[in-house]
Amino acid sequence: MSKRKDVIDPWAPGEKDTGLVYSEVLGWIDLGHARGSDITDCLGQMERGEASGQPYYLVEYRQTMSLESFSTGRCSRWNIKRGRTLGERHSITLALMMETAIAFENWQTMPFFSWYTDSGFSAEDLVSDLLGFYKAVRPQNYWPWLKIVSKEAALRRWDYYGALGSFKNRGFNPLLFPDPADTRIPHIPYKGRLPNFMMSIRPFTQFDSDIVRRIDAGAQVTVGWDVKKK
Repeated sequence: MSKRKDVIDPWAPGEKDTGLVYSEVLGWIDLGHARGSDITDCLGQMERGEASGQPYYLVEYRQTMSLESFSTGRCSRWNIKRGRTLGERHSITLALMMETAIAFENWQTMPFFSWYTDSGFSAEDLVSDLLGFYKAVRPQNYWPWLKIVSKEAALRRWDYYGALGSFKNRGFNPLLFPDPADTRIPHIPYKGRLPNFMMSIRPFTQFDSDIVRRIDAGAQVTVGWDVKKK
């Protein structure tokens, strides 16, 4: 659940892997969602599976959240036919992430969680997940491309539009919030377009083939105590 205090100075020194920043290209970005460590883990499972010599290997991907003293979330487990190229592995991982992320955001909107958090399909969540995917598979400094604004300009948007949980985004395209200081434009959130680099990999769709065998797709999982959301 994002809060005003989570907005950080994007130009402050030090590594940034938590907090909120605003991008004129992607809208709000949750740096925790955008870390990409979940994707790195998934690709590592695939690399080990390809080296296993087995005809199929298991890949598990999950997203979880902590509520009080327990953690819960959604998990997908797929059997992958060995012999996938790196490009195929990227495509499969993207589909796996997208499927699980949608299931996880739906999970957060359930009545037994919505009393506690408004995070389900919050404006920044899915687009931040997608950015994390590209940071993992094609690591480089994306910030200059994303037009990150100052903390002052980000807070101006927060104070004008309100908390992000009030704005739902059920897709991976960005939801943009025009700068309230710009009097030339309407101050109404609108759907933007992903930059080309975030559309360069297509999610896997050949589920009628023997390449991927779904075991669990977005299944409920409880992962232990006090585990932070990936």
